[in-house]
Amino acid sequence: MIAGIVGLGLIGGSFAKAYAEAGHTVLGCDADSTTLSFAQLSGTVAAPLTAENIGACDIVLVCVNPAAAVAYVRTMAPHIGPHPIVIDCCGTKRFVCEQLFGVAAEYGFTYLGGHPMAGNHNSGFKYARSNLYHGAPMVIVPADFDDIALLGRVKELLSPAGFGRLSVTTAAKHDEMIAFTSQMAHLVSNAYIKSPTAGSHKGFSAGSYKDMTRVAWLNPAMWAELFLENKDCLLTELDTFIAALQQYRDAMASDDLGALTALLDEGRRRKEEVDGR
Repeated sequence: MIAGIVGLGLIGGSFAKAYAEAGHTVLGCDADSTTLSFAQLSGTVAAPLTAENIGACDIVLVCVNPAAAVAYVRTMAPHIGPHPIVIDCCGTKRFVCEQLFGVAAEYGFTYLGGHPMAGNHNSGFKYARSNLYHGAPMVIVPADFDDIALLGRVKELLSPAGFGRLSVTTAAKHDEMIAFTSQMAHLVSNAYIKSPTAGSHKGFSAGSYKDMTRVAWLNPAMWAELFLENKDCLLTELDTFIAALQQYRDAMASDDLGALTALLDEGRRRKEEVDGR
């Protein structure tokens, strides 16, 4: 298999390492020439991904921010051809899919939206690892939900990454869900750490602090772009969260033990309902 990887940061670099480790040929592209050179020297990337060889790829994974992904695929569209399957790996799907479904139809190549549900707070090729996606979900947004053969081929082409499951959905549903499961977590964590008390936490914090603040360490430019592209869904979640917090605050301000206990019990029961014990 020949895999083309656009963007060799944590996400793209981990794909590149997974495919190379599985014995496949990886062609790579990165805006930073030093990163590309290092990836080649490390043996992960066999050669640069170019307009001349992109058509020979079996799969092309575009692992850059949404605007950059659209710009790259638009530029390369005349050279892709019918053989490769192109999948973007951006954190939001409506913007990218709305743009690239049309481009793919115009130039006659196969494109699907995608979002690997894995990562960590570090960024860059040096933090990429071949097992990052092992057991993780991969969300796929196809243009045609009835093309079972295509989805089977996509599953096969993604198999070197080791995903635990492939979830197929619409771009709109993806963005609605990701506002809750990912974007809100990053936003709340980033706001929480701004407490003046945070500077004195050492010696007083354990697992709950670490869990709550892990994703505060993020890429500001990337997440700001994702938040604004999905702001309708994210604002809905944020408003719901603020309203819930106000209930807790009101109960404490009025020394209402019964109300506060009920709110906490409601949250505990909701966690059990959605995730089990």
